[in-house]
Amino acid sequence: MSNKIDLPRRGFLGTAALTLAAAHLGMAQAARAQTAQFKSAPVPPAAPGSHTKFAPIKHVDAGELRVGYAEAGPANGPVALLLHGWPYDIYSFVDVAPLLAARGYRVIIPYLRGYGSTTFLSAATMRNGQPSAIAADMIALMDALGIRNAVVAGFDWGARTADIMAALWPDRCRGLVAVSGYLIGSQAAGKQPLPPEAELQWWYQFYFATDRGRAGYEKYTREFNRLIWKLASPKWDFDDATFERSAAAFDNPDHVEITIHNYRWRQGLATGDPRFDDIEKRLATAPTIGVPTITMEGDANGAPHPKPSAYASKFTGRYEHRHLTGGIGHNLPQEAPAAFAQAVLDVDAR
Repeated sequence: MSNKIDLPRRGFLGTAALTLAAAHLGMAQAARAQTAQFKSAPVPPAAPGSHTKFAPIKHVDAGELRVGYAEAGPANGPVALLLHGWPYDIYSFVDVAPLLAARGYRVIIPYLRGYGSTTFLSAATMRNGQPSAIAADMIALMDALGIRNAVVAGFDWGARTADIMAALWPDRCRGLVAVSGYLIGSQAAGKQPLPPEAELQWWYQFYFATDRGRAGYEKYTREFNRLIWKLASPKWDFDDATFERSAAAFDNPDHVEITIHNYRWRQGLATGDPRFDDIEKRLATAPTIGVPTITMEGDANGAPHPKPSAYASKFTGRYEHRHLTGGIGHNLPQEAPAAFAQAVLDVDAR
């Protein structure tokens, strides 16, 4: 199988489109208000845990992966691409999907590389956890499914992936919903020391940087990830069945390797795939995002996350931030599905 990748070309085209759009807007964009209200018809209330199943998982060869994904809604509807984080899976959106499908959306929820039934097509392919590689996976998935553009929405790794897609391939992203906002980073940024209290929140990254940490995560994957769920969403009273539905995705044979590489790469402790060097150079400049965007944050997010004021200026198009109350933690779409679905609909409103 060829290892050729033409995504840098796509990225340059996307960046060019962003630059042209900015030029056309000129001073009008510079003078616009930083926030804008998005409105669409409200979705009905949805209690978390109302749904526990997806339709049978589908598969498609895309890029270097055979991607497993859940799908809901009409095949000809506008597309919402929903992206999960670590250590979660597609069930973060099990209550969101029917809300969007009921409004006519074609909802695509893929297992990211290293999760569920998503597997590599070749044993020789590097098990690479770079954020840019995951974003490239999603562009390849859209190509394989014949999807021209989509509202891209996610949290944690999924929000970072969606941010990268919106920054580098804006023509493929009709709108963006990103929990915890702007999460694009680089190895250089990851090497910079933080204040001690902030470093404490990243304890698992330091653990993963050691051989003991890798061995520990491999041996205690479920126990480790359940602990993360509790720490990241301290007020979310999930039951055993809810956790186990997602925990099955961690049995993927590449899960540990992808997870460890992701966090080691972000600290500059592991090398990436040279095919993504051009993309990483562009991401290291912290590019702005010009597509319509709603960022979200829960009031009980126990995971490390930036303050909205720290990233608001990175969104140069129509933009709104939503703060959710009521004990909503890191896994926002599963804990507050109606609010997340509403954001997807609103950012796509015309």
